[in-house]
Amino acid sequence: MATKIFKSVILGAPASGKGTISARIIKNFNLKHISSGDKLRQHIQNNTPIGIEAQKYIQAGKLVPDEIMIQFISNELKNVQNSAWLLDGFPRTLAQAKALWEVEKLDLAINLDVPFQIIIDRVKGRWVHLASGRVYNEGFNSPKVRGKDDITGEPLIQRDDDKPEVVKKGCNSMRS
Repeated sequence: MATKIFKSVILGAPASGKGTISARIIKNFNLKHISSGDKLRQHIQNNTPIGIEAQKYIQAGKLVPDEIMIQFISNELKNVQNSAWLLDGFPRTLAQAKALWEVEKLDLAINLDVPFQIIIDRVKGRWVHLASGRVYNEGFNSPKVRGKDDITGEPLIQRDDDKPEVVKKGCNSMRS
């Protein structure tokens, strides 16, 4: 008898806490974590074809189109096809949700419903260590030394997609 593979998603606006909650879930339930944002940033950093294409939209302050994201995530899911997984940050639109459902029947969807003003407050104080993906937030998970990663001491940055205007677009796309 074949073992069922658990498939789940965590949804929410940018800066709603998906990454924080995902980290706790994957630690306690031994799931593979697929963060669409983190994976996309890796592709951009490595100048892959998908990264180059996505960067064009991101630099213009736009969301990466559904067709590109659907293909991108489909390829990422192939890498974990024999493991239980948690998909973080995808789908963001109805078209993406329908496309995902066509190829993967989910066992669980978690939706984080966080008031917009709280999200904006979080994003203004969010700092990231790009090399590791460690996220800090002033007042909640502040770095020991302001502007420096706790482990390496390297500088922290604020990502372009953490700008309030970009977050607002992400929040609006989730309502579509």
